[in-house]
Amino acid sequence: MTTAPAAETTAANTAAETTVGRTVTVGSTTLSADAAPVTAVAPTRVEVVRERLETWWGLTRRAIAVITRTVRPLGWVLLAATVVLWWVALAFGWQEMIIAAVVLTAIVVLSVPFLFGGTAYDVELDLTRTHVVVGERAIGGLSLVNSTSRSILPSRVVLPVGSGRGEFDVPRLAPKAEHDELFAIPTTARGVLAVGPVSVLRGDPLGLFERSSDRRQAVDLYVHPRTVALEGLSLGRLRDLEGLPSTQLASDDVSFHALREYQPGDDLRHVHWKSTARVGELMMRQYEETRRSHFVLGLSTHPSDYDGAEEFELAISVTGSLGRRALRDSRMLEARTQRGPLRTDGGRRLLDSLSALDYSRPRDGGIVALAGTIAAESHAAAIVVLMCGSGADAAELKLACSRLPQGVRTLAVVTDSSVDSPLLRRVGDADVIRIGALDQLAPAIRKVLSS
Repeated sequence: MTTAPAAETTAANTAAETTVGRTVTVGSTTLSADAAPVTAVAPTRVEVVRERLETWWGLTRRAIAVITRTVRPLGWVLLAATVVLWWVALAFGWQEMIIAAVVLTAIVVLSVPFLFGGTAYDVELDLTRTHVVVGERAIGGLSLVNSTSRSILPSRVVLPVGSGRGEFDVPRLAPKAEHDELFAIPTTARGVLAVGPVSVLRGDPLGLFERSSDRRQAVDLYVHPRTVALEGLSLGRLRDLEGLPSTQLASDDVSFHALREYQPGDDLRHVHWKSTARVGELMMRQYEETRRSHFVLGLSTHPSDYDGAEEFELAISVTGSLGRRALRDSRMLEARTQRGPLRTDGGRRLLDSLSALDYSRPRDGGIVALAGTIAAESHAAAIVVLMCGSGADAAELKLACSRLPQGVRTLAVVTDSSVDSPLLRRVGDADVIRIGALDQLAPAIRKVLSS
């Protein structure tokens, strides 16, 4: 009599145990099986209407965007003139206005079919050089192939380059035919130019309407700042293995300093056995702690630190020149601005970062704030070079140099468009050079090294 209920209880427990741990997914929400059931709430009539309006508004916006891109400025003028002429003709019954309105309407109608047709080119954009220096020309080529089985009518191809664009006329291409265009991009300013994506245009001969078909293939063209080679000049030698040692003493380094008596815990590998035999006590070698050259460049990007864009560009060129010299000397290079560190894993990467550089926000601070960041982040710095313009006065430079750790070799380069020859002066423990052109950098550095 008690067996059946026990079995039922066991079955119920088993079912309960198998239910535990299972999950049920409702929409994007995952619930356990024993959780309270979720009941979908039917949307109200207002919500349904709002959703439909949002859907229609999205479609309308896309349609308006397509029309806006299709109609050229001359097309808008012609459409507006057509509407005005029809209104005047119908309102006043002037036969001349009716004739003019019919003519303009016919022009619009005849221009529309030119928008239709295949533009299925296989586009290949090739830049022979994606890294150039300001003033150099970037040479490239554009290849269009008709890979379809039918001919493609004449069209135009637009190649955006930065904020400008170049246009090429493409003739009628038979099936499998190819058309090549060569182009040259002049560079007058430092920056990163987006070359592409290539757009194939179809339009009427009058230029009223055009339809573009983008070929998503864009290439970044890096226009590097001008730099100068600092041959035979290396600030890194001032604090390297062959350079100046620090005043801190260490028990294990490469620069021998003196001997001292053995102390518990000393490494026996540094016992000086000849002196030990002569004195009769264990004598240990003591070394001067040296540091491998950790070269830090601090470039201020604060607008008020410069008296115009010319000084800012010169400071960027100075940073690139010193950075390339440090990398050639196999120094540990670090470059910083108020917005953060720059890439220094190679000369090209450094110049790429400088190409994209712009002024920082005023709230990021000037040269003093940058020096404080370097002092906090670059603990192993051996040499720090600060770059700014004539907008930073002597008091700011002195404060900036004083924020750097003691024992760090400090050099400040001030770009001043009013200077005809390099000037050298001392501000505290730092050397400050003032230059007005890039070719003055090498003589200024040479003057610092000889002082």
